[in-house]
Amino acid sequence: MPGLEVRSVGPDSIYFVGTCSHVSESKEIDAAARRRLAWLKAAEQQGLETRVAFLDEKPVGFAYVMPIEISPWGPIGTDLAVLPCLWVLPERKGNGAGGALMAAAVEAAEERGYKGIVTMGFYHDFWLLPARFFEAQGFSKIAERGEEAILWKEFGAGAEAPRFLRRKFVFRPVKGKVVIDLFYNTFCLTSTVEAERVREVAGEYGESVIVNEHAADNRETLMRYEIPRAIYVNGKEIGWGYEAPRDGIREAISEALRKQGLSHRPG
Repeated sequence: MPGLEVRSVGPDSIYFVGTCSHVSESKEIDAAARRRLAWLKAAEQQGLETRVAFLDEKPVGFAYVMPIEISPWGPIGTDLAVLPCLWVLPERKGNGAGGALMAAAVEAAEERGYKGIVTMGFYHDFWLLPARFFEAQGFSKIAERGEEAILWKEFGAGAEAPRFLRRKFVFRPVKGKVVIDLFYNTFCLTSTVEAERVREVAGEYGESVIVNEHAADNRETLMRYEIPRAIYVNGKEIGWGYEAPRDGIREAISEALRKQGLSHRPG
């Protein structure tokens, strides 16, 4: 495609990458992007690479390649590169950017000497990591769980197949309190935004609410729980797919308080 080029992330694309293409949408996203970019920069020292697709000199998509051993998103494996996210602006799809990013990611993984590259894909009708796209790019499905799949491309013999994360969370109640167990990772902008919202809303209830934070950025924490992103309120998971709304978090906390015969309004 004329005008299409894939480059390493740089000054002309760092804000686009940091905000996951949500450029100049809100102060909340910008703040989360700053935390996210700090994480990405640190991860570069451990092998993370970011590729950005440009069309007519404007960034239109990006992809990440990192050692599977440092990925806070999973899956679990060794000696493989993982592609945890590949994204192209919806209005720019059909211009070859996705395929170009994929080719650049595979090339980067091969040059680094990995035994293969792996990703998570989904078979439902949704924008996130469509499995059919990866299959069309030569990836093979090696594991499936509902509409979720692990797909990979081997570079030679001897690669060990990775596995899904397996949740290991056990709720531990605290008498007279609402306990929130917040699992998050700074790699994901959505997770970063909602983690800050949980902290903010929980703070409105004072000592009535305890927040236990579990950062999947920490490898030991990820391996202990195998949960990259989740919110549990008194052991019950809440979620919306997109960033948890403040009103939804308040409603979940207030309901948990009512069930315990406690009364406390935020403010």
